[in-house]
Amino acid sequence: MINQQIIKIAADTSNYGIKKNTNFISTSRNKICGDKITVELEIKKNIIKKMSYETESCVFCQASASLLSKSIKNKNTKKLTIFIGTIKKNKTFKKLLEKKERISCIMLPFEALQKAINNT
Repeated sequence: MINQQIIKIAADTSNYGIKKNTNFISTSRNKICGDKITVELEIKKNIIKKMSYETESCVFCQASASLLSKSIKNKNTKKLTIFIGTIKKNKTFKKLLEKKERISCIMLPFEALQKAINNT
C-alpha cells in the first residue's frame, strides 16, 4: 500500500520538465522495473541552481526525484556526495527508504544526478 505522504510528494511537480538547454543532463533506467528518469542541472560556479527532471516511473521514483530536486538547490557539486549522505537521513527520505522492495526505484534519481554531475 502506498502512503498518502508519498503520493503528495510525488504530486509536487514544481521541478518537473526538461528544457534541454544545458550540458548537464543524463538519463537512467531501472533494469528491474523499467522506470526511466532524465535529470537536467543548471550549474553556475559549481553551485546547483536548479535540478529539473522528467520521469516515466512509479510513484516512489517520482517522490524521490521531487525531494532530491528541492534538496540539492544551491549545493556545491564538489560536496554533493557528502550532502547526499545527509539527505538519506532526512525524515521524509527515511520514510521512502523503508520500502526496501522499491529501493532501486527510489535510488534511480540519485543515479541520474551522479551521471549528470560526472559530466561537469
